Amino acid sequence: MTDRSRALDHFLHQAGWGAAERAVLAGDASFRRYDRLHLNGQPAVLMDAPPPQEDVRPFIRIARQLAHLGYSAPRILAEDVEHGFLLLEDLGDSTYTRQLKAGAPEEHLYALAMDVLADLHGRADAVPAGTPAYDDERLLTEACLLTDWYMPAVLGRDTTPALRDEYRRLWLEVLPVARAIPDTLVLRDFHVDNLMLLDRPGLAACGLLDFQDAVSGPLTYDPMSLLEDARRDIDPDLIARMKARYLARLPALDPDSFAASWAVLAAQRHAKVIGIFTRLCKRDGKPGYLVHIPRVWRLLEQACAHPALAAVKDWLDTHIPAEQRTVPSP
Repeated sequence: MTDRSRALDHFLHQAGWGAAERAVLAGDASFRRYDRLHLNGQPAVLMDAPPPQEDVRPFIRIARQLAHLGYSAPRILAEDVEHGFLLLEDLGDSTYTRQLKAGAPEEHLYALAMDVLADLHGRADAVPAGTPAYDDERLLTEACLLTDWYMPAVLGRDTTPALRDEYRRLWLEVLPVARAIPDTLVLRDFHVDNLMLLDRPGLAACGLLDFQDAVSGPLTYDPMSLLEDARRDIDPDLIARMKARYLARLPALDPDSFAASWAVLAAQRHAKVIGIFTRLCKRDGKPGYLVHIPRVWRLLEQACAHPALAAVKDWLDTHIPAEQRTVPSP
């Protein structure tokens, strides 16, 4: 038995779950894994987030903040911060992804999620102390995953420092457009895989998962993340209705500034995701995400049609022309 296995057994024993049955629930694109526990007919979820690759403290902070605000994040039943173990409330299996595959109405699910965001974004107390800022350096580092991982994979050569610097400079010039709207708590991975449909009243019917990377940043980010999903196509008319629904709940927002901020952050996220999916394949041996790259390129091209992104579009057209926007080989 490894030291980590012994630490886990000790954690579960101390929490009163040492005799629980345990089965793998899920893994994700990080080093975290999740098990489902059953003890005397009661379920719970074990998060195993090994340090130093993972840190459970941000998850704890954001989970407690969301619960304090009345939203349905998993309650923390026990914690071992040193070893990266959390015992969480089990919110069940009814993810938005499963609901949609079963034929549940998209309109209802997306409206509920957008209403949660509009409610959160209307609160002055949304961001808990200790939440990092989604500052320019963080956004630039993410956008450069395209130059650092995707471009070498499809072009067969490293991106030169001068070319990377030019790319960063263009992003620096456009990021103020993204910040022309208020900041709020940005959960960052707000999409159908991380949302649950629960049998609870009102906004609590939307369960929230996977928010440990939350930051303080422009309020456009999470609605965009939901409606410009790297993993599934969404009807443009539904997207338009959801944007209108959100704006109707936050009438102080300027629609043009909102649209421009949305476009810039969409382009940034899609560039990041193309790079991440490439890195997952090349570095981590997880090629399954490559299937989504053509969709994410379409979303990136769509975002770059906004006039605010003209210079970024020109750079992409010059250095990754359409015929080279391919899927990297596994």
